[in-house]
Amino acid sequence: MTKRIAFLTATEGIEEVELTKPWQAAADAGHTVELLSVEEGEVQLFQHLDKSTTQKVDRLVSDASPDDYDALVLPGGVANPDALRMDDTAVAFVRDFVDSGKPVAAICHAPWTLVEADRVRGKRVTSWPSLQTDVRNGGGEWVDEEVVVDGNLITSRNPDDIPAFSQALLEAVGD
Repeated sequence: MTKRIAFLTATEGIEEVELTKPWQAAADAGHTVELLSVEEGEVQLFQHLDKSTTQKVDRLVSDASPDDYDALVLPGGVANPDALRMDDTAVAFVRDFVDSGKPVAAICHAPWTLVEADRVRGKRVTSWPSLQTDVRNGGGEWVDEEVVVDGNLITSRNPDDIPAFSQALLEAVGD
């Protein structure tokens, strides 16, 4: 059964492979994928610190509801989740999505948004290593593992973990 999967980013600083590889895995599995962002137009993807391609925004997060989707993916990159966690609408969307019980997958620096939404408390979470203090301060248990599934949260550390991350996402939506 086709599922509808939202990918939520800020307008820039998105680690390209952390958006495009899980996106492609979901699309290849027959799911509908949509890019949500805080502004219309295009978002700027990066390969680490260098600008790469752009991707068209399908819908503003302010016009979206967790009820519209079966899963949420939060790509990383340093600047992307740092900007996203400063947007109250995006943080509320993430909080409501986690509370819906549907899968929420966050990779690399993306768990910053989960911390900001106060949704790592009592959860096992992984991320880029520099976020471990933030996760612990947010009440979560930080672990160094390729992919961690705790309830409806799916987290991974870095681009090397994308195959396992994408597989865990697909398993969570029923593929």
